[in-house]
Amino acid sequence: MKKKIFAGIIVVALASATLTVMLICLILGLNMNNAFDMGRFFVAMRFIEGNYVQEVERRKLIDGAISGMVDSLGDPHSIYLAPQLYSQLRAETNGSFGGIGVYMSFKNGGVQIMNVIPDGPGEHAGLLAGDEILAVDGQPVEELLPAEVALKIRGQVGTNVELLIHREGAEDTTYTLTREIIKDHTVAGAMIDARLGYIKISNFSKNTGDEFKATLAELERSGMKGFVLDMRKNPGGVITSCIEVAREIVPAGTIVSVIKRDGSKEVYTSDLAAAKFPIVVLLDKYSASAAELLAGALQDTKAALVVGETSYGKGSVQTLIPMAHEDGLKLTVAKYYTPSGKCIDGVGIVPDVEITSPAEPHQMYNLDLDADDAQLTTAEEILTHQLDSGKILFDDNSLTASLNG
Repeated sequence: MKKKIFAGIIVVALASATLTVMLICLILGLNMNNAFDMGRFFVAMRFIEGNYVQEVERRKLIDGAISGMVDSLGDPHSIYLAPQLYSQLRAETNGSFGGIGVYMSFKNGGVQIMNVIPDGPGEHAGLLAGDEILAVDGQPVEELLPAEVALKIRGQVGTNVELLIHREGAEDTTYTLTREIIKDHTVAGAMIDARLGYIKISNFSKNTGDEFKATLAELERSGMKGFVLDMRKNPGGVITSCIEVAREIVPAGTIVSVIKRDGSKEVYTSDLAAAKFPIVVLLDKYSASAAELLAGALQDTKAALVVGETSYGKGSVQTLIPMAHEDGLKLTVAKYYTPSGKCIDGVGIVPDVEITSPAEPHQMYNLDLDADDAQLTTAEEILTHQLDSGKILFDDNSLTASLNG
């Protein structure tokens, strides 16, 4: 009998709370469906607060609800940032946070080190390209989103972070690294032979545009007539720097369109009169974001041929939204489209010539152009044919000749 009375009291209380919340929502101008949904949320929260076996803070419930909403999007690039994570991200943006000097790839819940920056904490500790990160400060990476992994690894300069590393053929090992300000040159160049140049872009930082212009000019002074643009394992970065690079090598017209949900569009363009050099772009499955944007623009305008593997497919734009309690949202708000209208997100850039990556992890800081690298060798052969034929742009006939000649 007491259970029935208790159950009846709960039903009446929940109904009353639902009606109250719905009335408030209607007063605020929400329609009946929205008011009903808000009522459901409020009632669930009140019932948990009053009846869960242990006391629970309302703030924890609301944070969990917001995080659940973002998780329900199924978008690995959208994330709820709790106060500590949001504060860390803001501090990093302001330049007061350091890192360990590695580039990471996030795929299928795993985290792999793609490249290690010379003279950084990662190199000093003995980390290698191809190492897999299993845990950060004791927390398994499968419990974290990519943004959370990155933010946990970065931190205040001078502090330590522990990484559990799996390396093929060796026992899993814990490495302790001290965070530093990482000074990274993102562009490197060299001459392959008397006519062919090679430019590697490791990622797009605020200085990449200037670095690229300087490298391009230096190689041109050395007699360069065409070049390989290597963006393998390039995770992307600052889009404005990517646009700076694109305006040096993409012919006049659209570079990329950024389109939002409501159809509004922001178009980035190039005023370059004409392509100056034939270019072959190297991509792999880890090339992402800004690297895909640049490759797509060059491919669509026939200013370059793409060799390698289908790229990662990260063609979305995120914005940081501050909230009331020093927390925030990192939310996808737009997608990138190439000049021909192709959406990069979830698809990637499909190469004109498909060749799998070398078995060994490709070191973006290693300019050993004599290494056994089928992708690079193919790029050299294509460029040599283009130069011998006297053509710069890759029209359909020249593509066929390059591939079959």
